Amino acid sequence: MPTDRYAVIGNPIAHSKSPLIHGLFAEQTGQAMSYERILAPLDGFRDAVMRFRAEGGRGMNVTVPFKLEAFALAHTLSERAARAGAVNTLIFHADGVIEGDNTDGAGLVRDLLRQGAKIAGARVLLLGAGGAVRGVLAPLLAERPARLVIANRTAGKAAQLALDFTDLGTITGCGFDALAGLSFDLVINGTSASLSGELPPLPDGLLAPGAVAYDMAYGSEPTPFQRWAEAHGAKLALDGLGMLAEQAAESFLRWRGVRPSTAPVQVALRKA
Repeated sequence: MPTDRYAVIGNPIAHSKSPLIHGLFAEQTGQAMSYERILAPLDGFRDAVMRFRAEGGRGMNVTVPFKLEAFALAHTLSERAARAGAVNTLIFHADGVIEGDNTDGAGLVRDLLRQGAKIAGARVLLLGAGGAVRGVLAPLLAERPARLVIANRTAGKAAQLALDFTDLGTITGCGFDALAGLSFDLVINGTSASLSGELPPLPDGLLAPGAVAYDMAYGSEPTPFQRWAEAHGAKLALDGLGMLAEQAAESFLRWRGVRPSTAPVQVALRKA
């Protein structure tokens, strides 16, 4: 049986767990496929993608810093990719069309619900206003939270991002200083602060009783945001490893037409 080729492309890329994840998915579902890492030069994303496709590649995951370039490269876009303005999954169709999709938001929502977080009717706070946050807004709003607030160091950027999504629900944007006196049922850290061992400037009282905190970053130890949440009474303080597995499963479904189980893969990721 011929082996179909897939890859993850980014810069840097050596740290990526995607080959492990998709290798386990393929084994679990009996799919004949390989999956590799591709380090693209910062000015060579398009060439690297086209070379991989010309060599028989069937699809790619796209990570930092190329999600906007992938959006521009795609011939067609899924509805969720068009709304996010970014692409993390490329599908190479037999007719030559390159389709762009974004599975980040679906992965986040699926992991939140799987772990018992309530989104519908909840007061939700998203920290940050970059591409990670933009990619998850529409799926979160589709769950019908009571309100969603975006907080960012640059208040104007948060306000503009909220304005872009006001047709989908009750959403506002502000600076971190405007959070004083507010409380939320679900707080999601979409900033890159945890990657550098830092924490956004968060006021006391931000977590309502029984609140869930979720960091889209992850590591071998709890992130600074998780530690902050635990110290401030969060019912759950979760990291983004589940989101990583769930967004990968969504990509796998687009490529192979079958949804793998993420539970055993998450166990393997924790051990790794």
